[in-house]
Amino acid sequence: MEIPVIPDSILSIHRSHWASLRRDLHAHPELRFEEHRTAQVVASELQALGYQVVRGLGGTGVVASLPGADRRRGIVLRADMDALPIQEANDFAHTSCANGIMHACGHDGHTVMLLGAARVLKQMPQLPGTVHFVFQPGEEGGAGARKMIDDGLFEQCPTEAVFGMHNWPGLPAGHFGLRSGPIMAAGSRFRIKITGKGAHAAQPHLGLDPIPLACSMVLQCQTIAARHKDPVDPAVISVCMFHAGDTDNVIPDRAELRGTIRTLSSTLQQKLQRDIQLMCEGLALAYGAQAEVEYFQYYPATINTPTETRFCATVIRETFGNARIKADLPANMTSEDFGFMLEERPGAYVLIGNAPPGTAASALHHPQYDFNDDIIEDGVRYWVALAQRYFTTK
Repeated sequence: MEIPVIPDSILSIHRSHWASLRRDLHAHPELRFEEHRTAQVVASELQALGYQVVRGLGGTGVVASLPGADRRRGIVLRADMDALPIQEANDFAHTSCANGIMHACGHDGHTVMLLGAARVLKQMPQLPGTVHFVFQPGEEGGAGARKMIDDGLFEQCPTEAVFGMHNWPGLPAGHFGLRSGPIMAAGSRFRIKITGKGAHAAQPHLGLDPIPLACSMVLQCQTIAARHKDPVDPAVISVCMFHAGDTDNVIPDRAELRGTIRTLSSTLQQKLQRDIQLMCEGLALAYGAQAEVEYFQYYPATINTPTETRFCATVIRETFGNARIKADLPANMTSEDFGFMLEERPGAYVLIGNAPPGTAASALHHPQYDFNDDIIEDGVRYWVALAQRYFTTK
């Protein structure tokens, strides 16, 4: 089957609409599972194109399907919709109007690129199989992908493979990066609560100071990362919050540490969790204090399957040329809940360059971040080419 080329007229007529829509979403960001306006915008766009829309999977998720000739075959193309609890520091016209919330990770752009693909594919010949456009809530710490799966995503949308895309600061604008195997890390957050006994700062012997114990735990976390695993297996343990006391002359009775563990292996993730648990319990016993360790917001590693990774690399090369692909991109220690989908189905997660490195616009989770509207068309082209080629090569 010959793959139809996207007419430039289809793309050019919608460029300004896509940029305007992306900026509207940027100006109205919503946190995880609060994406009510965003979901309505997405649903309205899809319905205007003639799609039947399913809402409510994962809470605020939106799904639309483009039926193929063989309804038994299908793929998922996924975009995330939620923003971050960050105060925006930009002053352009589409700056966030929500205090303390902004699209600092480009999910506004991801949403519009997938909407653009839904629009273009609707105007082209019917595909051999069905394309499911999945707009996911709660990627930022909410495991929205897992919630959509638990709500029956793959039962409602029969799926052979899943594909995701994220903008990336370390790649030139419009270039693509991917790798077979783990591309992003497994991650979990931890909370360590330490209970001692408060006292006057001048009489430490009358209390049990939890602060030195907490300091020891911070240091031992780094020893665990360096000495409790094979050196060639990447792992990062970061203690990012330390809270104890409310004044400068009272020894507190409690201290709390919070942080993250990130690995490229879910098995190693579980081992390091056990090691931290044992370390905290042992140190607390030695000090005569108590320690409680809690793990939450677990994400599995995002592991691209070999066949689907090679397929995506072929799509990128055929669509954009060899110069715009980095097929051996190093794995990154950030986490992404698309890993839950890749545990259920084969697939691949690719990165699209957002801006030149070193600029505020390209720094994810930065208060001056802004998605580069110039790459929307490249994202649309990638999604469309992937959907067109998948069913003719499988």
